[in-house]
Amino acid sequence: MWPRRSKDKWQVLTGEEGLTFLGKGAKFKGSLSFEGTVRIDGSLQGEVHAKGTVIIGAHAIIEGDVHADTVISGGRITGNIVASEKVELLVPGSLVGTIKTPLLSLQAGVSFSGNCEAEGRGELRALDDVRSMETQPSRALGAS
Repeated sequence: MWPRRSKDKWQVLTGEEGLTFLGKGAKFKGSLSFEGTVRIDGSLQGEVHAKGTVIIGAHAIIEGDVHADTVISGGRITGNIVASEKVELLVPGSLVGTIKTPLLSLQAGVSFSGNCEAEGRGELRALDDVRSMETQPSRALGAS
């Protein structure tokens, strides 16, 4: 999906989801906000705010916080990750910072130094089950 110029207006070629790409060797400094999917293979200093998926390639270097629905990283991150759906850290990736997400996946060999708060969807469902049982009236044992 590459834009093309037509009658002094930029048009995006049709597609279901936008894809943003920061290539290897590219350097970005500042705050990046978007919807859809972004793949970062370059260097970024600042923050990423996404309503969608952030894919961080093996050559990427991120110095700052990443906020997204899903974060998949094989690169180096120095900063915090907050994901509303899940975080996947892949080899040869490393993270120095804090992770907050419902689901966390760490591949063997990933370097992680920091804190993690991963509640897990299974634990959330278990809590919902306990709450629903507490609101139902209890039955006496042996009663027919």
